[in-house]
Amino acid sequence: MEALITRFESYLIAEKRVSHNTFDAYKRDIAQYAQYLKKNNLTLEAATITEIKNFLQHLHDLSITARSMARKISSLKTFYNYLHVHHKFDHHARDIAMPKLEKKLPQYLSEQEVEQLLAATEKDTSAIGIRNKAMVYLLYVSGMRITELVSLKKSAVHFDTGLVAVTGKGGKDRMVPLPQHMLTMLRDYFENVYPKLMIQDGVPVESEFAFPIFYAKKVKPISRQAFWVILKKLVRESGLQSFVSPHKLRHSLATHMLRKGADLRSLQLLLGHEQLSTVQIYTHLETDHLREVYDKKHPRS
Repeated sequence: MEALITRFESYLIAEKRVSHNTFDAYKRDIAQYAQYLKKNNLTLEAATITEIKNFLQHLHDLSITARSMARKISSLKTFYNYLHVHHKFDHHARDIAMPKLEKKLPQYLSEQEVEQLLAATEKDTSAIGIRNKAMVYLLYVSGMRITELVSLKKSAVHFDTGLVAVTGKGGKDRMVPLPQHMLTMLRDYFENVYPKLMIQDGVPVESEFAFPIFYAKKVKPISRQAFWVILKKLVRESGLQSFVSPHKLRHSLATHMLRKGADLRSLQLLLGHEQLSTVQIYTHLETDHLREVYDKKHPRS
């Protein structure tokens, strides 16, 4: 069983090219399934759809959320599809039904709240403070995911075209336009601030990452967890009362652009979504705005 799982993990990285977060989720889910089989003295070869259903019932008894259940089922389907194609197993998970998920509307900040947060980044004028400011501004104006931001390389910013090359889920690249003020901020950061941050024991250190940090005297990209700490501090200093996550800033940009007339196809390309239906959820956020425009512009209102 361990050998098959190891091969499956190699397949996820080498062929599926899943993101680091997706890989970790698959790994945890399949390890949990393998542990369940071992506890019940079962092998992968002996397991049938009955055992899979019993495993899912076991998870249900643990009161996991419908969203977590859906992800685990998806992991099992991918795992068994791999076993079916590459090792001639029966695809026992093919007909397992996915739970119905409640569609939650994305939470977002108003433009005024975003301005309030961005204003808080101006207070710290140290090298680290300017770096933090660049990260928060870039996260919002580009609509990047947090993983895309922290793994960004300096060479990805094309000052001649005003575009930044973003590597998204599954290693898929997209080009995102940046406003001029963002390009000016990044140029100043790279030329004047970056060298100050990249000194260790009095010696300049080279790095390809846009937002590097020293971990145990080694240069690595800043972690998502470290950025979360920075963002929480800035939210606190801004006086905002609402919870702000990196993804909430992404939702905020999408909503603000939609309000200003951006079409869904452009939004899809900007955010790096494969399906147009993924960004259609933002249309449900604009009912109040549509009412306001209708009342102001309709000839018979």
